[in-house]
Amino acid sequence: MSTTNTRTATAFCPVRFKETTRAQWQEAADAWHRWGPLLGEWLGEATELMLDLGNVGKDDRVLDVAAGAGEQSLTAARRVGPGGTVLATDLSSNILRLAREAARSAGLDNVQVKELDGEKLGDLAAESFDTVISRVGMIYFPDQLKALQGMRHTLVPGGKVSLITYAAADKNQFFSLPVSIIRKRANLPAPQPGQPGPFSLGDPVVLQNLLTEAGFSDVVVRSVNAPVRVKTAAECVQFEQESFGALHQMLSSLDESEQESVWDEIATALDRFETADGFEGPCELLVAAGTK
Repeated sequence: MSTTNTRTATAFCPVRFKETTRAQWQEAADAWHRWGPLLGEWLGEATELMLDLGNVGKDDRVLDVAAGAGEQSLTAARRVGPGGTVLATDLSSNILRLAREAARSAGLDNVQVKELDGEKLGDLAAESFDTVISRVGMIYFPDQLKALQGMRHTLVPGGKVSLITYAAADKNQFFSLPVSIIRKRANLPAPQPGQPGPFSLGDPVVLQNLLTEAGFSDVVVRSVNAPVRVKTAAECVQFEQESFGALHQMLSSLDESEQESVWDEIATALDRFETADGFEGPCELLVAAGTK
């Protein structure tokens, strides 16, 4: 007689998921910030496209949802200049503290931060921003439609939303290989349609339809090739181990020795992307935008 593992039978709980996500980012905040130079290089082209599609320019008011340590918030702040503003929001107070400090160090007085659930943007004033951006954050929202509707609520008529997500798993093996190994070793079920996760918005059609359903028009979706380039596969593993909260969340049911074994297997799997010229992990991003 077959038996069902208790982890596979557990129903997804959005409240618990967000609580765990917040806790993971509270812990990973410093590491994510330390890897800022790599993040800027890796995500730089997609970030510029996100801001371009969002029509971010001088004197604009920008809302950054799930801003993290705020590297893209600072990029937006430089674009809007002293006459504009950027409000960086996130679930994690620790990571927002780093965003605030980074803005101060850069001499950017037009950046503010606010601890805020990205699904509760209705708490912000209506029609108070020209553009809303979100860089690889909304993929982890349990209710992505609600988040987009909240973004639309904050926008002025004609305002833009502009987002970055990962493309499909097979185009992001630097991340999908670790995810598949952890899923197998931790005996986790495959994600159900509509559940949050790194590749939950990896289908351009799904992403476009979601923006349309949220009330946006003139929706565009573009792809950006964004390989992760570091010196070695071991460095990429260190990057993911230190700063990818989603992976730690998936590993949480395993004890310390089991987790170490999983990371060793991940390192072996990622070795295939290392050459004499360095490590280049396959990654493709989607940049989507729509108009209120």
